[in-house]
Amino acid sequence: MPLVAHTDLPTFRRLQEEGEEILDPVRASNQDIREMHIGLLNMMPDSALEATERQFLRLLGACNQIVQFHVHLFTIEGLKRSPQTQAHIDKYYEPFSQIKQDGLDGLIISGANVIGTKLDEEDFWQPLTEVFSWATKNVTSVLCSCLATHALIQYNYGIKRTAIGKKRWGVYSHKTFNRTHPLVAEINTRFDVPHSRFNEIFQTDMEKHGLKVLVASKEAGVHLAVSPDGFRTVYFQGHPEYDDISLLKEYKREVLRFYRGELDTFPPFPENYFNATAQQIFLGYEQQVRQAKQSGNQLDDFPEHKVLEYIDNTWRDTAKAVFNNWLGKIYQLTNQDRRLPFMGGVDPNNPLGLKS
Repeated sequence: MPLVAHTDLPTFRRLQEEGEEILDPVRASNQDIREMHIGLLNMMPDSALEATERQFLRLLGACNQIVQFHVHLFTIEGLKRSPQTQAHIDKYYEPFSQIKQDGLDGLIISGANVIGTKLDEEDFWQPLTEVFSWATKNVTSVLCSCLATHALIQYNYGIKRTAIGKKRWGVYSHKTFNRTHPLVAEINTRFDVPHSRFNEIFQTDMEKHGLKVLVASKEAGVHLAVSPDGFRTVYFQGHPEYDDISLLKEYKREVLRFYRGELDTFPPFPENYFNATAQQIFLGYEQQVRQAKQSGNQLDDFPEHKVLEYIDNTWRDTAKAVFNNWLGKIYQLTNQDRRLPFMGGVDPNNPLGLKS
């Protein structure tokens, strides 16, 4: 599904330089192809804001080419922003009031970084729940990523996430359940997904409240679940949108935090991510970090360029397939007036007709 560069968002230009198909508005207007309007509520911190734009837009743009995608970026109050990032938001993002007025066919809600343990005491809690309350009534389907999943499951069902004692960090093997569900139909039955979190909502708690678990891992827990109606809300605990180097960037951030004295212990490797060669390179760099920290000498650059050839992406194809299934079902169900969530005859409480 080609993306339409309906704004001057720099991410469109970056993706085009990477080989993605991006339509300019004039060309798009001359194609007799249906539009779909997808919102991206980006709650990520300043350092990851534009990377998150690229990650989700890549997944959207890689799907079936029969629809033109207009992606509407917006954010909410309660998230601290630098003047530079706020200027980016003011220039390229839309206000939520405009989103509500114009409508959306689908909505993606990103994760966010939080320090506190109680999500409902975060400054963004009330604005986030306002978005979700509106979307529940007006949008065909909402897809939540990581922290958004934890927040909205707590909001909807009263299930609070559980701290798991250490960071679940790496790439883990998963299996599909309920293989006839349209979101996982015809995808690999076993595949990898990156995770990066300190908290979890467990499968047993989800199922007690009627959520349907579609993908899970023995090591990493639930990755993909859906609301009891089967489609209106899609919950990811993992990060299928991650680039091949996303975990590498996180590892670099943690190493430098240790060097600056923000962490007491040197960070472990993300699990199942670096091969033996990359690990040896980083073990050597760990010694340099420790020596530089102790002596006060300048630290050599992080050896990112030395390991890039040893990093594999083992999750992208399946991530594209799941997103393609999600978007395809929205296409089949949504009203052509994007202010309305469904075409005539669709039961909002059973949109896929899965309940007997």
